[in-house]
Amino acid sequence: MKISIITASWNSENSIADTQRSLAMQDYPRDQIEWIVVDGASTDRTIERIKAGSFQPDKFVSEQDSGIYDALNKGVRMATGDVVGFLHADDFFASPEALNRISCAFEYAGTNAVYADLQYVRPLATGEFGVVRHWKSGDFCREKLQWGWMPPHPTLYLKREVYEQVQLACGEYFDTSFSCAADYDFMMRIFGTYGVEPAYLPMVLVKMRIGGVSNRSFRHIVAKSREDWCAIRRNSVGHIHTLIWKNVGKLNQFIPRR
Repeated sequence: MKISIITASWNSENSIADTQRSLAMQDYPRDQIEWIVVDGASTDRTIERIKAGSFQPDKFVSEQDSGIYDALNKGVRMATGDVVGFLHADDFFASPEALNRISCAFEYAGTNAVYADLQYVRPLATGEFGVVRHWKSGDFCREKLQWGWMPPHPTLYLKREVYEQVQLACGEYFDTSFSCAADYDFMMRIFGTYGVEPAYLPMVLVKMRIGGVSNRSFRHIVAKSREDWCAIRRNSVGHIHTLIWKNVGKLNQFIPRR
């Protein structure tokens, strides 16, 4: 099973090496991995860092774009794998068996979608990463969508034909009119409107450095909530309680795990 991994980057010189290294460590056949890097015309040493790594992109583009969702749309259009997923420049796989486990989940579950758990982490002085937030997804149930449930988008892997089936009228996959909630809108569309039945892989698949666009400040959190509400209404997945529980449900993710 060929897996396309799309990495969106912009001025990511301090983190892209971890992303690249986690790909190089995968115990999955190299010829079955398609790494696509969509860079937004970085002005720092991001491109230099990528070129210095042992694991090189199969497809690479660096040009001005209209934001991360424009980059994701480009990456999906470039993908030729049986399965498509994302590993952004602030993210890295939690273990070398990540892609192998994804492939097995698709094979044995007979599904078009697989998702897993995610951890938000911060660098420590020791050179390791400390866990700030543990996002345990749990099993899928369509009714959960009305209570704000969603899987972590960086852990969601889809058969490529799913993208072809759920294109917007404009021909894109992610609605670029959103600045920080197009992934939520996309997932509500595939799980709600199109009825895709995903399989849950109970493991931490991806670790994400804290500081993403949607959670870096109170102002961004407010903007994210407004866009989430727009996505909820557009996809008819619930009402105001959906937005409330989408945020309240995150609180237990900050409880330290042993």
